[in-house]
Amino acid sequence: MFPRKNRVLRWAGVTQLVECDLAKVDVAGSNPVSRSIHSARRTAMMNRLVLCPFVFLWIAFSALAQDYKLEPVAAATPGLPAAYASAIQAQGFRVSGPSGPWCEVWLAKSLPVGAKPDEAAISFGIAQGTLLGLIRFPDKGADRRGQVIPAGVYTVRYSLFPVDGSHSGVAPQRDFALLTPLAADPDPAAKPGFDDLVKMSGKASGTPHPAVLSLETPPSGAAAPSVVKEGEHDWTLTLKAGDLTFSIIVVGKSEG
Repeated sequence: MFPRKNRVLRWAGVTQLVECDLAKVDVAGSNPVSRSIHSARRTAMMNRLVLCPFVFLWIAFSALAQDYKLEPVAAATPGLPAAYASAIQAQGFRVSGPSGPWCEVWLAKSLPVGAKPDEAAISFGIAQGTLLGLIRFPDKGADRRGQVIPAGVYTVRYSLFPVDGSHSGVAPQRDFALLTPLAADPDPAAKPGFDDLVKMSGKASGTPHPAVLSLETPPSGAAAPSVVKEGEHDWTLTLKAGDLTFSIIVVGKSEG
């Protein structure tokens, strides 16, 4: 397969060749039958010229529309501190896309869940700051806001966004996962409050805003474990920890 640039040049070359052939057809002999045959050939060639750009665009679109896939990771991420080695499941999951591995996720061994609050905007009965697991970006990643996240390992902790003016319209749900560099989050049993967790997570994004991923109840038909497309550009990873099945949008950017 030729690189994209070369394929464009090859299409251009074909176009020039057909145009040259058409020029030769225009000066065909004066025989009416011959002119009729050449006219038909010219029409067919012109039709191909019109169709070729659309075929090329369809091929290019198909190449860009590759799916994300999920595969198991048999071992924990290397170099885990002892406290996390005993708190995180050894079995993980890798999400890969058109450019190769995008992220790897390991869940916490214990994920205590209480009763879900009555508020419709809250999907889970998880305590603020609870460790959900770890996420590793082999290369640079991105969060739900489109902020670049450097390659590395991050803790994933549950948080509810507060109901106030500064967070109005952020998302239909209040459930989010905030990322913190593993080195800046030494105690897996800790449950940092919202303000403290936001400050910790700012070390992942390198901005005043935390590094966030959206949490939600699984989309219709999504089983655990799986990665499925949701809407126009989101890819949702669905996992199960104990009796809790939940989804994380690992690829995509909020429109808000």
